[in-house]
Amino acid sequence: MALTVTLVRLPLLSPFTTSFGTETARNALIVSAESDGVTAFGECVTSVGPYYSYEDNSTALHIIRDHLAKLAKDVPSPAEFLEKAGSIKGHNMAKAAVEMMLWDMEAKRKKVPLVRLLGPTKGYADVGISLGMDRPDVTLKKVEASVARGYKRVKLKVERGKEYDIVRRVRDVYPDIKLSADANSSFTLKDARSLKRLDRFGLAYLEQPLGHDDLIDHAKLAGEISTPICLDESISNVDRARQAVEIGAGEVFNVKPGRLGGLCNSLEVAGLARTAGCHVWVGGMLETGVGRAFNIALASLRTVDYPGDTSPNDRYFAKDVVSNPFSMEGGRIKPNAGDGIGVKLDERFFRASSVRAWKLD
Repeated sequence: MALTVTLVRLPLLSPFTTSFGTETARNALIVSAESDGVTAFGECVTSVGPYYSYEDNSTALHIIRDHLAKLAKDVPSPAEFLEKAGSIKGHNMAKAAVEMMLWDMEAKRKKVPLVRLLGPTKGYADVGISLGMDRPDVTLKKVEASVARGYKRVKLKVERGKEYDIVRRVRDVYPDIKLSADANSSFTLKDARSLKRLDRFGLAYLEQPLGHDDLIDHAKLAGEISTPICLDESISNVDRARQAVEIGAGEVFNVKPGRLGGLCNSLEVAGLARTAGCHVWVGGMLETGVGRAFNIALASLRTVDYPGDTSPNDRYFAKDVVSNPFSMEGGRIKPNAGDGIGVKLDERFFRASSVRAWKLD
């Protein structure tokens, strides 16, 4: 089995701003392979710069091309692939792109939807929305539109010094919606007093307020504020999730398959968190319809009890690389019913959006 990695560029409908910076397009690495007449896909969640993590498109391409492609050549199961890839330190996003492609391959060979292989499902994913930082008046309009469309949770991106006012203004107008805030590691433990001010707003959680690789200070902060802490970047593997539970670093876990190295580890982390009484939801990284299909399948599982960042495709793109984008009804999205991830690639638009492709023998 030979892999192909294709870089596609999809302009975003509007700029998406976080404490890391502003993105105006999704530059996605799509991994594909054909074996015995079955074509499978995966998507790497890296971006052009190493801001969310040390990985970016260039490092991911290098790791996939020079190390992971040969490990996937004989079409191992996803778990077997991850075991082989264990000698490669880190690079979870690159590993996840190949691992999830192997999940798609396995499900298509068995002629079943991916979700059938993952576990008991609710049959739908509850959908939340993540709003980038903007002027308060613009944010309020976006919240209004989000509530009107039926999103089950609204998340506000915030950063140090710009957290209290925007949360206050939104909560004043919408006292009853499920509201959360995501700081993307822009605070330190010295900011505990400022973060405690957010307790009055009844947030569902405050996501990753402290360092991207921190657990200890999050546990200390949890003892100083009443708002539940959600961990994102800090949960980079199963052991880190276990340690977070043991020291009480977070009550909510954002499970991102790309960050965790794929679906195998995501399933384990979700099960571990729920067994410990923590809440779980599935995050996103502005994926195309390919990566979004994996997220929706995972988010539909019964172990996932909170709405995730799993908006329909038209939330971000005027047109996607798939011809069967997801639609949302009543704040819910159903996983695709076709074999594997069930996406239908729009071949013409995919070629038009492609910047470059690498065939890996």
